[in-house]
Amino acid sequence: MIYIVLIDWVLSLCVSLCRGVIVKRQDFDRLVLEAVDEGLSTLGESSKQAVYFHLTKTFHIRKDEIPKKIEEFDDAMKKIFGLGAGFLEILIMQRLYKKVDGSLNWDEAKDLTFVEYVAIVRRCFEEQRAREKNVGLIRWENVVKREG
Repeated sequence: MIYIVLIDWVLSLCVSLCRGVIVKRQDFDRLVLEAVDEGLSTLGESSKQAVYFHLTKTFHIRKDEIPKKIEEFDDAMKKIFGLGAGFLEILIMQRLYKKVDGSLNWDEAKDLTFVEYVAIVRRCFEEQRAREKNVGLIRWENVVKREG
């Protein structure tokens, strides 16, 4: 009976790890959306809503598509705000950095565009999540070996 439960648990773990790739992307996309929302909130609620409306109607970028269309979002921000887009993008990057716990491994001396920064943070976030899952698997394997 214990082996059936163990096998069932291992199978569910494998399924969740396979889904983990999707979950990681969704998790990071959610963090990007939160960072964008917080950055745009500095303009005030009505201005933020006007920006989202303009992104949707003029640039065909729905709010939920921003993480997947980050380059288009960047272009749209520059067209909407001109030089002011850089200020907003810095606010968004600062918030995103806090949301990923500020634990990134990259060369800070390099000047990055907004799009490059988001890509690097995404890669670091996904690598960190993969390492965390691997550590959990190794620990579980050690428990199974000790019991066997």
